Amino acid sequence: MFVTLTEVVENTTTTNLSDTSSSRYTLREVTINPEYVVCVREDATMRRMLSEGLLPNELSTTHQFTKVYLDRGQTGIDLTVVGDPQIIEQQLLPKNKELLNG
Repeated sequence: MFVTLTEVVENTTTTNLSDTSSSRYTLREVTINPEYVVCVREDATMRRMLSEGLLPNELSTTHQFTKVYLDRGQTGIDLTVVGDPQIIEQQLLPKNKELLNG
């Protein structure tokens, strides 16, 4: 079972002939296999960037962000997705299972 989430992606493009580049964030859908998720935690950096107006306008100031860490063998990959960590965790868990504390 795959899960589709909304990812926050940084695009860096050169805007003129000098070597200055501007960072712009966009949103895109990403589909992941929950079996490869290693860790889920809040991304406070993105919340700060949202309050500073650096993220896309379609996000409201109440949005939260989650960093999802995926196993890729010797290396991993981390994605920043839109949503509260607890809600993202619920989407990634099989419907009939829950995490145990301890």
